[in-house]
Parts: sequence; structure tokens; C-alpha cells
Amino acid sequence: MFGGKHINVTAVRRKNQEITFLEVPRSDKTWVRKLRKVPLLRGLVSIIDASAKGSKHLNYSAEAYAEDELEPEERAKLAQDGGKKKEEGWSLGMMLGVAVMGILSFLFGKVVFTLVPVFVENFLFKNVFDHYIAHNLVEGVIKLILLLVYLWAISQTPVIKRLFQYHGAEHKVISAFEAGEELTVRNVQKYSRLHYRCGSSFMMLTVVLGVIIYSLVPWDTLWERVIQRLVLLPVVIGVSFEVLKGTNAVKEVPVLRYLGYPGLWLQLLTTKEPNDEQVEVSIASFNRMRELDAQIEASGYVEQPVNGILDPVKG
Repeated sequence: MFGGKHINVTAVRRKNQEITFLEVPRSDKTWVRKLRKVPLLRGLVSIIDASAKGSKHLNYSAEAYAEDELEPEERAKLAQDGGKKKEEGWSLGMMLGVAVMGILSFLFGKVVFTLVPVFVENFLFKNVFDHYIAHNLVEGVIKLILLLVYLWAISQTPVIKRLFQYHGAEHKVISAFEAGEELTVRNVQKYSRLHYRCGSSFMMLTVVLGVIIYSLVPWDTLWERVIQRLVLLPVVIGVSFEVLKGTNAVKEVPVLRYLGYPGLWLQLLTTKEPNDEQVEVSIASFNRMRELDAQIEASGYVEQPVNGILDPVKG
């Protein structure tokens, strides 16, 4: 999946080796565009929006895989009897349902990874430290360990491993494009699967900055601590987003460039080395995105660019 200024494109290789595309215009309501300009608040808006749209694109690839697994007769019947109905369902109810599920999944995941370390730390170290900041530091370490173990565990499953390979392929394509290389499989494969502007850095920042932000507000009881975490979670997300944008802005400064390295290290788990066929699909998606972006620009119809984590090329 690649996001341009005006359109998001996902490419999928079908069982017959054909590459098909899901092309979704990047359009926002006026009030959403206004919120994207508000510091701190724009981070929460962008992350929730990315969760909704990302779920839609993942659902498209899952549906394509499921359709390819059907028998030829079943596939033909689906195309003949259900094609139009499926298209209508996707454009109306399914798009909304998938978006809502993506948002809820993101929020649920953030709440779980925020609160579980609180209870674990309280159970193991309740009477070990006297100061709440010490508890916060240990909580941060536990949260980081849980995050790393979780990412490592899911990366061992075939489906997620393949997803992470495509993630690495996306990074390679972006790096080759930014270096001015012709986008061929051979050229793209020369580049690292790690990329400085990857959203994986956001996860690392929420852990580190969460410890700092939570330490600004004292707490006395476990439930005060839990409520504080829930109330300050949007603040942690907003601040992490702003810091991520800041580190991206100074990445060419030799000393300050190292601020983004923890995110690069995390990508050792969230990306895998892609094979040539996966790189080929990523190149096709990227080229299709650029082609459609150019067509929209030429037509004179220009939407407000989406200010995402990986702007302006990849969202």
C-alpha cells in the first residue's frame, strides 16, 4: 500500500499472477482537514484515520486471497451473480464497517498495551519502590518488553511474516525512489528494508514519551494510576506524533539524526527481507499511485493533501 497526495493504492498479486489494485481517493471532510492543522490533536486524528484506511486495504487483500482459493466454478458464479452486489456492499456498508473495526482495534490495542503493564508492574513491584516515578520507569520497561515480545511472536506466523516482508518491500521502493534510481526489482533490492520515516517509530516513541508524560502527574493508588493513563493516552499519542515529525525534519543533521534510531531498531521486527516477487508488487503499487496522482493533478481537481506520518510519498 502506498499513499500519494491524492490517492491510496494497494496492489495484490492474484493466484493467476495478475496484479490488481484497490484505488481509494484521499478525501477528508472540511472539519477533519482543520483538525489536521492543530498541533497535538492532528496526531490523534491522523493515527485513527490511518487505522481506518489501513483496515480497508488489508480487507481488500484478504478478500482477494479468499476469492483465489475458491474453485473455478465458484469463482465464475461469484463474478456472474455477486459481482455487482459485492461492489455495492463494499462501497456502502462494508467500507464503513471495516473502517469502524479498524478504529476500534487500534483503540483497544492501545488501551491494552497501556494498562496491562500497569497491573503487571503493580503486582510485581508494588512494595519495592516508594516513589511513583520509579514505578513509572519500571512500567515503561515492562511495556517495551511486552511490545518486543508481541512483535516477535506474531512475526513468526506465516501470514504476518509475509505482511512484514511487504512492509520491507515498501521501504525499499521508497528508498530507491528517493535516491533517484529507476524502479526495477534489481535496483530496489539493493536498499535497506529499514526506513527513517516508518510509522514503527511511533510505537517506540509512545513508550518512551509515555514514561515522561505520566511522570508529570503524581498518583497515589492503583486506580488513580489507571485513570491517569486513560486520560493522558491522547496526550501521549499527540506528543509522540509531533516528536516523530520533528525527528523527521532534523534527520539530515548529523547528531540529531540519531533520535530516529530507536524506530529503525524496532523495524528489525516489523519488517522482513522481501523476495523479488513481493518487490515487483510494491513497485507496481507505487507506480500506479504516482500515475493516478499525476492524472488528478493534470485534471485540476486537487484534494487537500493528507498530512500523515510518512508524507508526502508513503502513508
